[in-house]
This record gives sequence, C-alpha cells and structure tokens, in this order.
Amino acid sequence: HCDIIKIGGMVRNKERFVKRRQRLIGPDGATLKALELLTKCYILVQGNTVSVMGEYQGIKQVRQVIIDCMKNVHPVYNIKRLMIMRELAKDPKLATEDWSRFLPTFKKKNVPRKVPRQTVLEMQKANAQIKEDETNGGTAKVEKKRVYTPFPPAQMPSKIDMQLDSGEYFLSERERKAKKMAEKYENSVEKKKERKIEKEKVYEAPSSKKKEDTKSSDKSASAGDSFLDINELKSKFAKAATKRKNDEGSNMSDFIDSSVTKSHKKKKRKKDKH
Repeated sequence: HCDIIKIGGMVRNKERFVKRRQRLIGPDGATLKALELLTKCYILVQGNTVSVMGEYQGIKQVRQVIIDCMKNVHPVYNIKRLMIMRELAKDPKLATEDWSRFLPTFKKKNVPRKVPRQTVLEMQKANAQIKEDETNGGTAKVEKKRVYTPFPPAQMPSKIDMQLDSGEYFLSERERKAKKMAEKYENSVEKKKERKIEKEKVYEAPSSKKKEDTKSSDKSASAGDSFLDINELKSKFAKAATKRKNDEGSNMSDFIDSSVTKSHKKKKRKKDKH
C-alpha cells in the first residue's frame, strides 16, 4: 500500500511549517527512523508532501502522527504510545481488552505568555492615577471630551511640498546653494548689527536723572565714610593716650621700688660688718 499526505496547507505560516516539518524528521532523521521501525513502513518527507509505503495499519498510524505533528503535537508522544501498543500486542491475554488504561494521556499546556514591558508600565501608570484621584477625593481635572469627526487630521506638508510652495523645487542645485549662501549672509549681517548695538550701549552717556541719582548716592557714601573715619580716629587717639599713661605709671613704680630695695640692702650690709 502507498499513501501521499499533503502537509503544505496544514500550517499557514511558512516559518512555523518548516519548523514542524523538521520536528517530524528529527535530529539526523532519528524521529523518522523510529516511526519506520514501529510502523514497518517506508517514509519520505519532501517539500509539501510526505509519502508512505507499507501495510495498511502502519500507514494509518503514520498519517495520524504526521497530522498531529502539524497540529503542534510532538511526534515523540505518539512514538511512546506506539511503543506501548507494540508491547501490549505481544500479550495474548490483553488482545481482546481495552488498552486505554495503559496508554499515556498528554494534556496540552497553555503556557502564559510574558506581558510586554510597555503594557506593564502603562498599567502601573493607570493604577497610580486612579489612586491619586481617590486620595484627592475626586477633585482631579476632568479631561474635555473630544468632538468626534469622521475626517482624518490634516496631513503635515512634506519637504517637497514646502519646496513647491516656495518655488525652490524648480531651481537648479547651483541656484539653491546660492540662495542658501545669501540667506546665511543676511543672517550674519543682522547678528553683527545686534552685537555692535550691544557694544555701543556700554559707551552711551547716562541720562540726567541717572546722573543726579548717582551723584546723590556718591555724596551720601562719601559723607558716611568721613563720619566713620572721624569716629575711628577719636577712638584710636583715646586708646593711645590711656596706654601711655599706664606705661608711665608702671615705669615710675618700678624705678621707685628698685631704689628703695637697694638702700635697704646697703644698710643691712653695714650692720653685718659692725
């Protein structure tokens, strides 16, 4: 018996189809070889079809394995199932019994996909905003509802559109460069004028009101300085006079004490001699 199984239309995505077809073949054709030994069939995978040659029962089993593989069920699970069935077929006592209790049942696991980071951040922001609104007692700013319009927003003009409006589009490259250079020159002239005006402001004479204000402030400052200087001089002279008096008094006392002590010493010496 022979059978040709078309697997091309079972999976829409091409990359996914190639992966599942490779899964059916296995590393170095190991999965395909195991299927051939278990089903006693010759299997050839080529392009969008799988051709099978062998017994009717074996072809039926191979077809089921290939369809399951294209439906994202790994062929290893079906190979395990076929191995158990092969062992059970050897026992004559179990030939008439139901084998479902011996065969493994593989449940399909729905692995939860990882949520993108951007969506997580948006959810966190939304939760934080809700909490702020609750704490403020519902006094948050109410956004104005936008008026629905069936027409899309006006498209922004492109670079070519702007060139067409200004007439630059129809100019040659040399003319465009000349135009740009002229614009740069005009801008530089304007900037030079502004800088010159700013420099000349420093050398401008102040107005009459400003002069009066400056004179009055200078006078008050000079009067204050002279007043302070006189007071300081008076205090300095007073301190110097007190110091001199103290120094003179101390010097005289030292002189008197020294003369008295010398006369006492001479009298004592004379008494000792007598």
